Amino acid sequence: MKVTVVGSGYVGLVSGACLADVGNDVLCLDVDAAKIRILEEGGIPIHEPGLLEMVRRNVAAGRLRFTTDVQAAALFGEVQFIAVGTPPDEDGSADLQYVLAAARSIGRYMDGYRVVVDKSTVPVGTADKVRAAVAEELAARGAQFGFSVVSNPEFLKEGAAVDDFMRPDRIIVGADDARAIECMRELYAPFQRNHERLLVMDVRSAELSKYAANAMLATRISFMNELANLAETLGADIELVRQGIGSDPRIGWHFLYAGCGYGGSCFPKDVKALVRTGREHGHDLRLLNAVEEVNERQKLRLVDKVVARFGENLRGRRFALWGLAFKPNTDDMREAPSRVVLKALFERGASVLAYDPVAMDETRRIFGEEPRLAYAARPMDALDGADALIIVTEWKEFRSPDFARIRAQLKQPVVFDGRNMYEPGVLERHGIEYFGIGR
Repeated sequence: MKVTVVGSGYVGLVSGACLADVGNDVLCLDVDAAKIRILEEGGIPIHEPGLLEMVRRNVAAGRLRFTTDVQAAALFGEVQFIAVGTPPDEDGSADLQYVLAAARSIGRYMDGYRVVVDKSTVPVGTADKVRAAVAEELAARGAQFGFSVVSNPEFLKEGAAVDDFMRPDRIIVGADDARAIECMRELYAPFQRNHERLLVMDVRSAELSKYAANAMLATRISFMNELANLAETLGADIELVRQGIGSDPRIGWHFLYAGCGYGGSCFPKDVKALVRTGREHGHDLRLLNAVEEVNERQKLRLVDKVVARFGENLRGRRFALWGLAFKPNTDDMREAPSRVVLKALFERGASVLAYDPVAMDETRRIFGEEPRLAYAARPMDALDGADALIIVTEWKEFRSPDFARIRAQLKQPVVFDGRNMYEPGVLERHGIEYFGIGR
């Protein structure tokens, strides 16, 4: 099947590569010429495990191509995925200018029936706006080509996106006509060979499902962080509490880890957008307001612990920091807790020597020539002479370090563990003063 993917960022590039990998002929469009140049030269503009190899394999096979030509993209695929960014406006609502611009381009140049698929995370009612945008462009041309608008939200975890697309838990298709549904069934057939994963529903339910999923996961994280802070006061251990409640099958184990808050491109943006949608329709989503408030406060929890240990004035102190990306296996720094931690440490006069396996270039782009921030080539290199180690991201390579060496290299053997990677008793036996979250 011929497929056009409008937007070659995180969602678009993963979707395009995975669709090409099962035999489709895919053309990825982006108006960012620099991004397309990177792709055409054999690179990718993001870090995602397994994606580079998949892109190169399908480019070599002739199934995956890239372009900045909007007209060529609209003419190419019967299925037109819209996978552009929907950044939050100042009021928290999703900015749909890029989605609607993509829809207008499709309507302006299409030469036959098209299935226009909203892959971007968009508010309920966006499909109606996309349909109107395409129809307006067709009317302006005097053209009468048929088209359908489908909601097909993505459920990709950064760091595991390729596997999530190739082995989906579910494939949600929101559509109201049989031709579009059959087209989507055919497109996704290779991804559900052993059992049916495709859920067909009305468009608005599909649009809401994406926001509801992310809001639920964010709620679990903020709930555990609230509980962790209480556990510290009560003298309980949140890790034991997690085991106690996670073993209940009604609750399960996922997203029950306390820490220093969530970040990334999805949870913060989608919670804000859902709150805004509720407000626009007369519903005050008080629970989600609290989820967001708890998360923003939790990002400062590590800094509060540092201040309690070393004092408010941190001038002359240097801290080692492990982990900059908002989560492991990505270089994404959007809404990352590390940004809040770094800013708060700098405001108090501290300097930081940081290490992250893949996100240091992105951090340099964000912070520029910040004189109080330097970077280490290896995790242990960050420790020499530091007043303490602060862990913000739970990369695998941090799981089992040489604790004796940590103690020897730090000026003071103090560890602030924002992801509860270590058992307090183990570090105490190594003579390290340990501060976790809810431990």
